[in-house]
Amino acid sequence: MSGPLPRISREQLCSLLLATTGRDSGSSASPPSSPTFPLSSLAVIDVRDQDHVGGHIHSSLHIPSSTFDYRCPELVWELRERQIVIFHCALSQQRGPCAAERYLGERRRLLKGDDDDGWGGQRVYVLEGGFVSWQEK
Repeated sequence: MSGPLPRISREQLCSLLLATTGRDSGSSASPPSSPTFPLSSLAVIDVRDQDHVGGHIHSSLHIPSSTFDYRCPELVWELRERQIVIFHCALSQQRGPCAAERYLGERRRLLKGDDDDGWGGQRVYVLEGGFVSWQEK
């Protein structure tokens, strides 16, 4: 990866999730999406381990960091048509960003540098502040 992973705020993620239901969040934060954004175009990946017991983000996919390396190739294939993929852990300081980096590396390996197959527009983010920040609101 050539630079730090882009971050998405909890307000932006909230706006994305609400846009999938057609409701207005009332937030002035502009999410990286169109106003009508189908849920099938968004994936939230939770890589917390035992700390996942404390709750989760609606519609997120739980893939513990302890199994992430093994499941990463399958995940790249499963998420190939998603426009936005967001990773998080408890604080998004270690596990979330590492999983996002591994996902991007595996995605590049499977694509072999070819972005013309429809996957090139996928954007990968890390949730700023992780689940702890999400839960504060």
